[in-house]
Amino acid sequence: MNLSRLKKYYYLRFLRIKGDPLSIAWGCFIGALIGTMPVMPFHTVCIIAICFLTRTSMMAGLFASLVISNPLTYIPIYYLSMLIGNLITPYTVNWDSIYSILSILLSGNSFKESVALLSHQGTEIIVVMLTGGAILAIPTAIFWYYFSLRVTLKFREKRRQRHILKEARKKK
Repeated sequence: MNLSRLKKYYYLRFLRIKGDPLSIAWGCFIGALIGTMPVMPFHTVCIIAICFLTRTSMMAGLFASLVISNPLTYIPIYYLSMLIGNLITPYTVNWDSIYSILSILLSGNSFKESVALLSHQGTEIIVVMLTGGAILAIPTAIFWYYFSLRVTLKFREKRRQRHILKEARKKK
């Protein structure tokens, strides 16, 4: 598999998302915000629900979440959430408890079993991870908002200029 072709493919898929650039940017904001939070079994459901309620681009939100939260980034996101949460909250969580949560989530259990197993982990872990995840997610989501807005506007302006040039050539 050629990684550069795959990257270009998804980049073009993102650029061709239909909708208002602000709607796309807000969808990316929501996707990045939820994708950075350590709530793995709920990402897609939360993104779709929030994008539906706010009338923003679901596809952009799901794309941003896919880029941020994938099998290569699960461990760094959970680790950074744990470190930040340990600094902010009065609780302390170690890596062994986070590793056990990740193994539960990645074991292939059903959604219902995953939620049941996570609910038995204790409130300290939940408070630490959600606090750290929220603090980590806010700057990430802000970055994704401005980045996606800029990329979308530049692409559409370039497409508009190309269309104007094409029309001018037809008139000649």
